[in-house]
Amino acid sequence: MLTGRLVRKIHITDIPPKISKGSVHLGISTAAGKMDFLTRVILFISCITVSIANDLARGWNDDVAWVTLEDGIKAAKEQNKPMMLVIHKTWCGACKSLKPQFDSSKEIAELSKPFVMVNVLDDEEPEGEKYSPDGGYIPRVLFYDPDGNILDQYKNENGHPDYKYYHFNPTSIAETMKKVIKERNLEKPAGNEEL
Repeated sequence: MLTGRLVRKIHITDIPPKISKGSVHLGISTAAGKMDFLTRVILFISCITVSIANDLARGWNDDVAWVTLEDGIKAAKEQNKPMMLVIHKTWCGACKSLKPQFDSSKEIAELSKPFVMVNVLDDEEPEGEKYSPDGGYIPRVLFYDPDGNILDQYKNENGHPDYKYYHFNPTSIAETMKKVIKERNLEKPAGNEEL
């Protein structure tokens, strides 16, 4: 199921492709001539995909393949992958502090590849003990097996014992991701042979 913003206008022109609010401009002039229709359609679909992915990132790293919680639960089971869930709020000071650090982390983007990645914001926060195993504080970073069971052993090892899934920097998140990858025998992302 696709989610994201609806692209309302499509302009096929001879200018470089770009996305602006509410519209997509497609077109390039090449030495061999103008792009054919099929190339423009493929480019358009790529623009929509980028727009949707960026909407789901919500500033938490556009290089991560984010999906909705509903799609993440299905994908984890179908792909036999663990799911990493980031729960945050727009008004939360700790979330606002962590967000730009997470966003700029190339390491987290690379480590995210063997996971199904989900972030939920505000009212999207799911209810139930498996989503708040030691309280409803935020932000929380939780890991689940492909069947949706919480992997409660994967927590911030250097964090506060009352807030096990609270991470205040991307380093602790990356360390936890590495631990999941290693202990669950997941495929190592390229460039991370030291796991």
